This record gives sequence, C-alpha cells and structure tokens, in this order.
Amino acid sequence: MLDNADLGKLIIRLTLGGLMLFHGVAKLFHGVGFIEGQLASHGIPAFFAYGVFIGELLAPLMVVLGYQTRIGALLIAFNMLVAIALVHGHELMALGSNGGWALELQGFFLFTAIALMFLGPGRYKLKN
Repeated sequence: MLDNADLGKLIIRLTLGGLMLFHGVAKLFHGVGFIEGQLASHGIPAFFAYGVFIGELLAPLMVVLGYQTRIGALLIAFNMLVAIALVHGHELMALGSNGGWALELQGFFLFTAIALMFLGPGRYKLKN
C-alpha cells in the first residue's frame, strides 16, 4: 500500500505547482514592477519581466495538471535560476535568521523542479 510511486509523484507535482502558483498569482494582482527594476539594474529590457507569468503561472499549472510535466518543471527550474541570479545571488552561501540556508524556498523550488523533470508526471495526469 505504501509502495505507490505514482501517488508520490502526484504529491510532488501538487506541492511544487501549488506553492509556485501563489507567487504567480501575487504577481498577477500586484504587478511585476519589482522584477522590471531588477532586470533594468542588470541591463536587461524590463519587458522580460512578463516572462515570470510563464514560470509562475503557466508552468505550475502544467505541473499540477500533469500536462507536459517535464517541460513545466524545466520552465520552473529556469525561472528559479533567473530569480536566484537576479535577486538572491548574494545569499547563496548565507544562513537565514533561523539557522537554515537563506535560499531554502528557492532551493526547494529549483531542486524539486529538476527532480520532477527526471521523474515525470506518474500515472495520475492529463493525457498528453
């Protein structure tokens, strides 16, 4: 009964996609001004900020639904690499105030997405 890899993959998909969706919805309601500023400070055109909707809305929906899961996971991983590079690079070797890695959340999103790229969606998915 506890040997159910497909159920485990579903739980991983729902966790990764569901938690990432909160970030995308927040940007949908509050805008991407912060990201535009970060991009501009690195000499990157501000319109690329709208790409966050791919990484934080579209890709998580793909992952949650199990539709083209590996592609959705790849998009989330890319989104997190960009976020780490633009905003969190100075925290790579830092500890948070509670003693954990300062990038725990970003690391969770990145490495779970990478794992899901290798695992695939499992049985419980939309048909591709």
